[in-house]
Amino acid sequence: MTTMQAAVLRGIQQLAIEERPVPEPAPGEVLVRITAVGVCGSDVHYYQHGRIGDFVVEQPMVLGHESGGVIVGVGAGVDASRVGQRVSVEPGVPDLTCAECLAGRYNLCPDMRFFATPPYDGSLAEFVTVHAAFAHPVPDTISDDAAALLEPLSVGVWANRKGQVSAGSRVLITGAGPIGLVATQCARAFGATEIVVADLNPHRLKLAADLGATATVNVGDTSLRDAGFEPTVLLECSGHPGATGDGIRTLARAGRAVLVGMGDDGLPLPLTHIQSREIEITGTFRYANTWPTAIALAASGRVDVDALVTGHFALADSEAALLAAERDPLAVKSVINPQR
Repeated sequence: MTTMQAAVLRGIQQLAIEERPVPEPAPGEVLVRITAVGVCGSDVHYYQHGRIGDFVVEQPMVLGHESGGVIVGVGAGVDASRVGQRVSVEPGVPDLTCAECLAGRYNLCPDMRFFATPPYDGSLAEFVTVHAAFAHPVPDTISDDAAALLEPLSVGVWANRKGQVSAGSRVLITGAGPIGLVATQCARAFGATEIVVADLNPHRLKLAADLGATATVNVGDTSLRDAGFEPTVLLECSGHPGATGDGIRTLARAGRAVLVGMGDDGLPLPLTHIQSREIEITGTFRYANTWPTAIALAASGRVDVDALVTGHFALADSEAALLAAERDPLAVKSVINPQR
């Protein structure tokens, strides 16, 4: 096979299925036959707006960065026995030489090449190439869908690490979208004894309870400040300014706020509360060194990412997959299977 199909964003709300050459793996790379791609909010945002902050789509770009598949070819210097291996693809390949990489913070590499982030193509295609070290082998106990969804699971792992969640932690998670739901499961796996999830969507709140939340708050009915919960850690996964401010105001003394959801550049902060309680606030940017943990959590059953999947789509139906959450309040995570 010399050509393949790929879902290409050609402009705002202009998605085309195009025929492209099957890429050749360069030295140190593997060729992966993609079996599943999860739809992320960033894919939707690029589709609807053509940009996320400073990242602007200025030329046709293949979408998708949550992906898994099977290695079908290797470049020079890669062990040929890897052909046939099922893998989860870590979508960001750093330069491996800068100060951030050498310090272990490769997610902050200024020369990161990240799938479906302009100007780099993503993985919503039948085949992709990736650095061999970033194609992580997965056991057969992990489904094809789950192999792809190890990417958002890694976001949940990283958020909990940044929040220093451990045995006895009291965690508030604002936003019960896919990231909030994996963060909930990770918090439970990390040892948190109280996990409260806040959202407006009753269906997602029920799912959060099913997946390990000890309590939920529908903020359409009850404000966070009236919920009577004082967490030690806030994992803010909605990107909503109001949820961020209210969440910070609930934090216990010396609490930690981890800002995960992408929101507006401007955000009013309750500085008196932050200063008088010595609250620590940090952002998150992707993840680093999370795949081994994510694989172990999924393989052991401690985290169930398959439970998030509410729809499967063929590559030809990628546009419908991107719009599923907007059209269906019960949709949580759409998965596109390029080989269908």
